[in-house]
Amino acid sequence: MRLLLLAAAFALPPVSALAVDIAGARLPDSQQAEGRELALVGAGLRTRFMFKVYAAALYAVERPASAQAAIETTAPRRLVLHLLREVEADTLFGALHEGLRANTTEAQLPALAASEERLERIFRGIGRAREGDVIALDFGARGVAVAVNGEPRGEVADAAFARALLRVWLGEQPADAALKRALLGQPPG
Repeated sequence: MRLLLLAAAFALPPVSALAVDIAGARLPDSQQAEGRELALVGAGLRTRFMFKVYAAALYAVERPASAQAAIETTAPRRLVLHLLREVEADTLFGALHEGLRANTTEAQLPALAASEERLERIFRGIGRAREGDVIALDFGARGVAVAVNGEPRGEVADAAFARALLRVWLGEQPADAALKRALLGQPPG
């Protein structure tokens, strides 16, 4: 019996193998959202001006066939941002604002304005995000919910806005093309 237990213990992967390490940030291979298990699709590093800003990971119920499929599905998805440096809420929201503008047509922007203002209030409520903080953005059929270090901070109940926000990372003009590929589990370009 001992031999059987010992063999079973060695057959199981070590806990550390169940996570991805990006610049010292441990990102697990799965997350729970809306009562469902989400699997890691991909993970990568966001840099800006040569500085490491955050490690990001995309989780989904199933691996999306494309960036567009990841954006358009109504199934739960989670984008995790593990901060690698201190970032002011204004700076973080400013980057999201730029990404929204880069991936949304002028005709679509007015319909998203109220939801963008709601997201801005949520991020201003966060204040300063510190190194090691984890921001989770949960995308679903109802919209997007924001949590910091596991604590819910607010929700934007607008599915169209949630899709627009996910385009910041996965759209035609992503914040970082290498990060987009990494989040989708694609090899570097």
